[in-house]
Amino acid sequence: MTAALSTVIDPEIRRPITDLDMVKSIEIAPDGAVRVGVYLTVAGCPMKDTITRDVTNAVAKVDGVTGVQIELDVMSTEQRKTLQTKLRGDRGPEKEIPFNQPGSLTRVLAVASGKGGVGKSSVTVNLAAAMTANGLKVGIVDADIYGHSVPRMLGASERPTKVEDMIMPPVAHDIKVISVGMFKPPGNSAVVWRGPMLDRALHQFLADVYWGDLDVLLLDLPPGTGDIAISVAQRLPTAEILVVTTPQMAAAEVAERAGSIAAQTHQQIAGVIENMAWLPCPHCDERIAVFGEGGGQTVADALSRTLGARVPLLGQVPIDLRLREGGDEGKPLVLTDPDSPAAEELRKIAGGLSKRSSSLKGLHLGLSPRG
Repeated sequence: MTAALSTVIDPEIRRPITDLDMVKSIEIAPDGAVRVGVYLTVAGCPMKDTITRDVTNAVAKVDGVTGVQIELDVMSTEQRKTLQTKLRGDRGPEKEIPFNQPGSLTRVLAVASGKGGVGKSSVTVNLAAAMTANGLKVGIVDADIYGHSVPRMLGASERPTKVEDMIMPPVAHDIKVISVGMFKPPGNSAVVWRGPMLDRALHQFLADVYWGDLDVLLLDLPPGTGDIAISVAQRLPTAEILVVTTPQMAAAEVAERAGSIAAQTHQQIAGVIENMAWLPCPHCDERIAVFGEGGGQTVADALSRTLGARVPLLGQVPIDLRLREGGDEGKPLVLTDPDSPAAEELRKIAGGLSKRSSSLKGLHLGLSPRG
């Protein structure tokens, strides 16, 4: 019976409930009826129905079981502290950012743009979904505090669960995600914060959230070079920047400024992605350059000159109405229609980033201020 329960994965922590000491009791009656006691991490756990269903299904598959009854209980404060220590190790509830620790194998990609409206969040969500489909463990921090949109684009409707000092991020399409929008009261109210509060929120998203062992963490940054971009450079000095632009020169010029912040922060640039590169003609095989041509390559070339290291153009994503529709419906295009031209390009970019080749990783700038 324990072996069957070990196949049940906690939907928030993403580890077997047997490893997390969530199995309270197992009683097997002579007639094959089984009663399983399960500890929830907190009262009112939003995933209790999922846990109940998964435990029931796992136990029902065992030979000889004639019925399954689940009894839910809630961990005590001491049990939650023990769980916290189990997840974080003997260091206890410290507030260090795990991605900065020696030996961290998580690649951190900060997705930036010079201006809004270039599809940065759509690119972020679809890259995450494509990487997950390739077998990687991926998380997203919706760092666009004022313009948070990642939860909708992923269909992540659950609220985070707090276990002692840890925050369990909701999971959608096997992607862990955290956003300030998950902590707001119902409605479409605005977030009115200044610099110090933005920095504190970012630190909490990175240090207080239990991310587990991620292969890739994507940060969806707000447009421009404001407080969050500076905070990311300070909080995550090893983060690599992905610059998203459109072909038009007005957008490219602003995107170049967003990318050139790396010269001051000593960060690496993974590359440039040109979104809305063209519109496939619905009546022929021609490409319609709705927003002009060449913006992505212009940004890549300009940043290469500025930084003294090659910055590649990673890909050019065509316009596709389904990309927008998927964002509105919480269904990434790379999952719903992976063979569409836009999805194929996004999957190609994700595959290249997943390989973490030196040409995409970029070179360390090694710049220092002149005295």
